[in-house]
Amino acid sequence: MTAVTPMNPHLLKRTVAMSAAVALVFAFSPRNAAGQWAQAPSTSAFSIPTSAQMQPEDLNRLLTAKGAQEPLVLQVGSRVLFAQAHIAGSEYAGPGAQPEGLSRLQARVQALPKSTLIVIYCGCCPWERCPNMGPAYKQLIDMGFTHVKALFMATNLGTDWAQKGYPVASGE
Repeated sequence: MTAVTPMNPHLLKRTVAMSAAVALVFAFSPRNAAGQWAQAPSTSAFSIPTSAQMQPEDLNRLLTAKGAQEPLVLQVGSRVLFAQAHIAGSEYAGPGAQPEGLSRLQARVQALPKSTLIVIYCGCCPWERCPNMGPAYKQLIDMGFTHVKALFMATNLGTDWAQKGYPVASGE
């Protein structure tokens, strides 16, 4: 595993600021007549079973354990967010909410054994509003992968990963 240095404080501030900006977009998303969020589609993050979700501390523990088989960690959100900050060692797979992202994801994993441990994450916005996780998870399950985990980030990458001091990298 490649050594990762602590995140630059300026980069952390930019990551948190970007996450906050994305959250503002969702804050002004349409609500139904009762003032509640419209029901999430079947491909939302809510469609991912709790048993298939992984907490950030569990992924960090897995990534830092000596001798443990490392999972393939794929970011299924925004390329801009990935370039700015991503989980160290993860790969950009494309936005799960867009057909080209799902095609890129499929191409990346197609040759892998179906038993490969794959962890997907987005981190762009709060879990309940994420448009990318549900479709990416469904794509992998539909392809026959049996060990797919969805990294549960309640708020975003900055809050749920970087601010906890877990390894972060930047760039492509």
